Amino acid sequence: MKRRKFIQNASLSSLGVVAGATALACKDETKTNTVKTENKTEGSLPLVIATWNVPNATAKAWEELQKGNSSLDAIEQGCKIEEANAEGQSVGLGGLPDRDGNVTLDACIMNKEGNYGAVVYLQNIKHPISVARKVMEETPHVIMAGKGAEQFAISQGFEPENLLTEASKKAWEQWKETSQYKPIINIENHDTIGMLAIDSNGDIAGGCTTSGLAYKMAGRVGDSPIIGSGLFIDNEIGGATATGLGEEVLKTVGSFLIVELMRQGKSPQEACEEAISRIVTKNPNFKDFQVGYIAVNKKGETGAYSIHEGFYVSTYQEDMAKSYMPEFHNK
Repeated sequence: MKRRKFIQNASLSSLGVVAGATALACKDETKTNTVKTENKTEGSLPLVIATWNVPNATAKAWEELQKGNSSLDAIEQGCKIEEANAEGQSVGLGGLPDRDGNVTLDACIMNKEGNYGAVVYLQNIKHPISVARKVMEETPHVIMAGKGAEQFAISQGFEPENLLTEASKKAWEQWKETSQYKPIINIENHDTIGMLAIDSNGDIAGGCTTSGLAYKMAGRVGDSPIIGSGLFIDNEIGGATATGLGEEVLKTVGSFLIVELMRQGKSPQEACEEAISRIVTKNPNFKDFQVGYIAVNKKGETGAYSIHEGFYVSTYQEDMAKSYMPEFHNK
């Protein structure tokens, strides 16, 4: 399913930097009901929830949970599906490059203990989510960057490979003809897969992985690998993850904000809506970019909200895969 066709009627023109729909180019190999609906927050464990229409990723995570594996294992294996999906052009292999033609990847992962690992500006390694887990489990650090992160990955057995596919190279060469930075909300430039899972023990984990803004300035890092912005987990309360224009998520520490709002008693849905409201209130140019959040609390209740129409959410719960477009602010 080509992501342009999937959401072409929902897209909005943008004069600024924007966000896009991750892995809508993925092939739907599971039976998934796609509907526009208000979010259902009925708690049932275990569960998986992810940003965008990624049924293969949530199905893999669900498979891990059904084996009795941890929520952390489910997150890693689920995210790896999209990292290996070259058609997505947004996560891992085939990701759209920066302005210099380099595919650079960001990712982070958090476990039930609140431990965290991340890689930023990683090149030549297809699975940054797995490298992030190695950073968390095998080093005294929480973030590794650039060549150091790449060298560490190779030392851990990861095979270096060229991540720039012919399709992404062609798109980059086409972009260079004008070098105009005028993408379209939900379609061009940026997609992230953020995933949250609760296993049968009630333990929560999360992950976030991306190739970031297409044609970004070399060295740019977004919200996805940064704790509290692209992802935050508190096993006593819940978790949240973000997608969209990372600069705006970073300014409001969005995922941490959502978890803290849930700590204060708000539902996951109410917390996501408040986090979007903070962005919209602070930035008068919100019509030019997209941000979307998903959240889950300890009860297994979920929430999702975005600035604009066109954001999709995938869930796997009670042996059923579902994809839906949640409510949004800019109606």
